[in-house]
Amino acid sequence: MANGQWFPPEWPERIRALAEGTLTPVVPKRAATVMLLRDTDGTPDVHMLRRRASMAFAGGAYAYPGGGVDPRDDDLRIGWAGPTRAWWANRLGVDETSAQAIVCAAVRETYEEAGVLLAGPTPQTVVKDTTGADWEADRASLVARDLSFAEFLDRRGLVLRSDLLGAWTRWITPEFEPRRYDTWFFVAALPDGQRTRNASTEADRTVWISPARAAASYDKGELLMMPPTVATLRQLIPYATAAEALRAAPGRDLTPVLAGARLENGEVVLSWPGHDEFTKHIPAGGTPA
Repeated sequence: MANGQWFPPEWPERIRALAEGTLTPVVPKRAATVMLLRDTDGTPDVHMLRRRASMAFAGGAYAYPGGGVDPRDDDLRIGWAGPTRAWWANRLGVDETSAQAIVCAAVRETYEEAGVLLAGPTPQTVVKDTTGADWEADRASLVARDLSFAEFLDRRGLVLRSDLLGAWTRWITPEFEPRRYDTWFFVAALPDGQRTRNASTEADRTVWISPARAAASYDKGELLMMPPTVATLRQLIPYATAAEALRAAPGRDLTPVLAGARLENGEVVLSWPGHDEFTKHIPAGGTPA
């Protein structure tokens, strides 16, 4: 493996089946993930977690905190601050109910997997500390889905700070994958006073790392990653601070990136539009090149 691109062994067979019309794509589930940034000397670091090798999807790969939309993430009782749901609907390219659910999923999953909460007692403040037994009990209830995010915020007297998020990009899992996600990527700065921790049962390691170093480690084959993770890391490299990245977010194109697979001269060609570095050529009965 020349680099750390995640490539499951079952992909060639599934890609051929899709190209030949014998595989029916599953409908992707909506999801959200957050690139948490904190400033260091001259560059922001990004928080990443390594998915456990036993995970059915992307086991062993480095990724950001995130996950699927919960059916209750569109609950209108959620305390809300920042741009309106209508504004987010226009930005994300969905209806208002879906926009709230996606933004809520981003905030909720970041708390569930990293212990970082983008919410505060007022529209201008953010909680300073989310550690302690009572916070952990609430987080565990969220993970178990015994508690909805609306109930959690109401119990704590908090409002979701949607203004602390910047929508960055959108990727859809390829059609040949058995587990598919339509994922919106966001950027956010680590709030003052809060700290990350490995709160996810799906991860065995977490790191703060500069985007340039993470991308270089991928290039050397030292870190395993999926294409959208590598692509977003490279996109973050030019920014000297988390604030700069957040200011750039509103101008980002959110046209979804979806991999395509085609048969060409007896081989399968797998490509991601606009991201030539991830193109794979798979000979008949062979391994990707």
